Amino acid sequence: MNKMRVITVFTALVIVSIYLMICFIGMKTDNSSSKIKVGFLYDGDESAPYTYNFIKSQNKLDEYYQGKKVETVSRSNIPEDKGEQGLNELIDEGCDIIFSTSYGYEEAAKKLAKEHPEIQFCQATGDNANDKPLSNYHTFMGEIYEGRYVSGIVAGMKLREMINEGIITEDQAKVGYVGAFPYAEVISGYTAFILGVRRIVPKATMEVKYIHTWTSYSLEKKCAQELIDDNCVIISQHTNTIGSAVACEEASEKGATVYHVGYNQSMVDVAPTTSLVSSRINWNPYIFGAVEAVINNKSIEKTVEGHVHGNDVGAGFKHGWVQMLDINGLIAARGTEDAVNETIEKINNNEITIFKGDYTGVDPQNPEDTIDLKNGYKENEKASAPSFHYVLKDVITISE
Repeated sequence: MNKMRVITVFTALVIVSIYLMICFIGMKTDNSSSKIKVGFLYDGDESAPYTYNFIKSQNKLDEYYQGKKVETVSRSNIPEDKGEQGLNELIDEGCDIIFSTSYGYEEAAKKLAKEHPEIQFCQATGDNANDKPLSNYHTFMGEIYEGRYVSGIVAGMKLREMINEGIITEDQAKVGYVGAFPYAEVISGYTAFILGVRRIVPKATMEVKYIHTWTSYSLEKKCAQELIDDNCVIISQHTNTIGSAVACEEASEKGATVYHVGYNQSMVDVAPTTSLVSSRINWNPYIFGAVEAVINNKSIEKTVEGHVHGNDVGAGFKHGWVQMLDINGLIAARGTEDAVNETIEKINNNEITIFKGDYTGVDPQNPEDTIDLKNGYKENEKASAPSFHYVLKDVITISE
């Protein structure tokens, strides 16, 4: 073989080697053809409105990716004290990212995130992401107090209509609220709700009953009925069943004057003559953003649109994380839809400070800890998890 031919063969081999190296590198860096597995851990199932909101997001992922880049798996009806077991099952399934959807899972989720740095763990409603942070552990929640406040506007307008029509007096403008636990998440929500009500009816008051569980239909319904019996004419809730809506509908059928404001899903189908409106957290913006981040090997907090606090993200109406559902035009007060749209626009333009007014709040766990709301309180300023935990004096009554 002459010298020229050797050089030609060598050159060809070098070119082929370079080409193969480029192809190999491209395969390593291009994730367009790879598929990731996404896990969801649920404490309920489709029958629980709270859980169903997440299931809808899981279904949307499946619909959007059509099995090409994403495969989803889930575990349902996993009690919070069995969270670690459920998470380990999803880890064994080979998940690249796991969404744990109940607050009680957060300790187990963070523990396993430390043991499995190759997996991204995203904890809904959690508050421990920035305490000894891990790069693969995240928390997220919608700023639902905005939706609660707008729901209060709807309720207040109905109260005003009833007052104007002589159905009730100003002194009878009393609303009831069925809460799960005396947590800041629940207290913040019902405070925003009554402040929305009082924006329309300044003398309105509220009675709150806790059922000390998230998902007891019978307890929720029982407490709602007790509030109706105690002369509450509008009932709202921060619980995960339709019990309070059914209680309102049944009471109305028996002649009571009462209406309902829901959460997590529209209640019009189960309470067509009493359900005024509902609000919910839309989990799609976070879940889709986090999945896209994993697909493209990017930071979740730099991919998701919202208010970022370290390894924690939240947002409200402005970024589509909070939504109003089904204003019931058959029973809502005239002008309700316009008032809702105007209020949301003002919230988005920072023209309203919801937690503000001539109010004093008292910490139910420590009566010496009080807050004056004359200058306002900015909820979710430092975290997606709600922090307002004061009960408004002379406005809200907690009863057993």
